[in-house]
Amino acid sequence: MATTRSNGLRRERREAERQRREERRGEHVTTRDGRNVDPAVGALVGEASTVHVRKPEEAFPLTDAAPIAAAGAAAGAGRGTYYGLPAIKKPVWKAWIPTYFWTGGAAGAAATLGAAAQIVAPRALGRLVFRARSMATLGVGASAALLIVDLGRPSRFFNMLRVVRPTSPMNVGTWILTGSGISSALAALGSRRAGLVAGALGLPLAGYTAVLLSNTAVPAWLHARRSLPALFVASGVASAAALFELMPQTAREERVVKAFALAGKIAEIAGMRAVQRALGRRAHVGESLRTGRAGVLWRAARLLSVAGLAATLLPPRRGRHLAAGLLSTAGALAMRFAVVEAGKQSARDPRATFEPQREAMGEVPRSALPERLVQQPAVAGISGVP
Repeated sequence: MATTRSNGLRRERREAERQRREERRGEHVTTRDGRNVDPAVGALVGEASTVHVRKPEEAFPLTDAAPIAAAGAAAGAGRGTYYGLPAIKKPVWKAWIPTYFWTGGAAGAAATLGAAAQIVAPRALGRLVFRARSMATLGVGASAALLIVDLGRPSRFFNMLRVVRPTSPMNVGTWILTGSGISSALAALGSRRAGLVAGALGLPLAGYTAVLLSNTAVPAWLHARRSLPALFVASGVASAAALFELMPQTAREERVVKAFALAGKIAEIAGMRAVQRALGRRAHVGESLRTGRAGVLWRAARLLSVAGLAATLLPPRRGRHLAAGLLSTAGALAMRFAVVEAGKQSARDPRATFEPQREAMGEVPRSALPERLVQQPAVAGISGVP
């Protein structure tokens, strides 16, 4: 009896092993569970399979669903949406990312100013060139550190350098950041050619993060895709100029920095108006910059930017440079935090996702069907009599 049972178990094991071999070869077999699939298909492999989350509620936030659904039902937002629930997940970025946006923008603009000063007056503006190169090197280093902190492991940053993919803003941005860091460091050590390369990469470094944001499905970023990159570049110029204003300067350096600051700060204020106007064309998307934490940060950013511009325009007096630099720096930081927070708020509102899509579909004219596709009337009636 025992021998018969052991023989049966051995036969079952051999049959199971044979089925597994056939499944691995891709042959269609009937498995015991009836699924007929390769067991390796459902295996967790790769980098993501090793990720451990200490707080799942932060990595996979679901707590906002109930309040949004209740508010949507009360306001009638459930009509035409998924019962008033968010259609996309909100970004889970922490404060590292908007700070990374600011440091990268200031570093890129500083590298551009250093290259321009190197071309125009390398001797008279030699100290300004050195400061610009040093600021760009420190800024790119801080940006890389902040990005790695957000990614969690340095290997994830270096893994993006294994390929060159022009269609991926993140991949292109990683290469821009790496190239800017290397060229800025060489320029700080005295290389003129590296200074020119860093200057050429400066403005793309300041603006690629906005392109990355605009290339997502988050409504507040998607619908500002035409104006957000220009705002980030202008704000990067204003941020770099604000840092220069905090340093002692000669008369010629002060003229150059003031012109640079006025150009950046005026363009930054104009860019903020353009972004707000672009989002305001759609009611529920524009609410992300008018309400909540994003609205408070956005209004503070506008006020601080205008105050920083006013301080730059004041006649030279004690404390003017300090006030202009601090106010503009605070305004640039608040603007980036506001943009990130607006993206989170718009992602939580399903109306901001669905309504612009329906408007776009309604604007597309429907063309008439070709004659060959038009259904011809029936020749016979229901009874079959002509």
